[in-house]
Amino acid sequence: MSQGAEPPEEPTRSTARDLDVSSLKALAHPIRVRILDSLSRYGAQTASSLGELLGESSGSTSYHLRQLEKHEFVRTVEGKGNARERWWERSPGRLSFGDREQYENPETAEAVRLINREFLSSRTNYLQDYLAHGDDVLAEEWVDAGSLSTSTLRLNAEQLSIFARKLNAYSEKLVEEIKAEGELQGQRAVQVHIDAFPILDPNLDKKSANTAAKESS
Repeated sequence: MSQGAEPPEEPTRSTARDLDVSSLKALAHPIRVRILDSLSRYGAQTASSLGELLGESSGSTSYHLRQLEKHEFVRTVEGKGNARERWWERSPGRLSFGDREQYENPETAEAVRLINREFLSSRTNYLQDYLAHGDDVLAEEWVDAGSLSTSTLRLNAEQLSIFARKLNAYSEKLVEEIKAEGELQGQRAVQVHIDAFPILDPNLDKKSANTAAKESS
């Protein structure tokens, strides 16, 4: 098993777009999240082709595309299409949302939850599809290139914070390096999942909840 390069000591500065209240509310619709995800997976699409992919009418996808455009989630592809049939692509850059302030704010909490649920549902469906059919439909080089890896660690909150920051920073660095190479022959959509989260422990969490309740009484 080959080992990757060491991650940077200090996280690089994120270039992600922080979503404000208005943008979060605009994105918080299942079809709009699915449109963004489809544009990432399949590349530029028209309202009609998106409708076929999502099982929606072209009128519905056209409406949601216009709403997404108002908040710069998508943009039209220059030099492609015409006044009757516009081609759309996802605006470049990552999206950043779901911090503690947004979860504590009644105006944004439910929007963040909905967006996360939709992205997670899509991500889970992709993985399940890969596990069920990847060996049957993919060339051997693609099956061999993929990797599913899980590490279970015992960390405290500070360790988890450092681990997640460094992991995300290294991931962003690799993404930028790959993007700089431009379009290459043989490319296809690939998803990379990096998850780091505390595993809930009924015993530990129950004790914490009881302690917090006693302190507040």
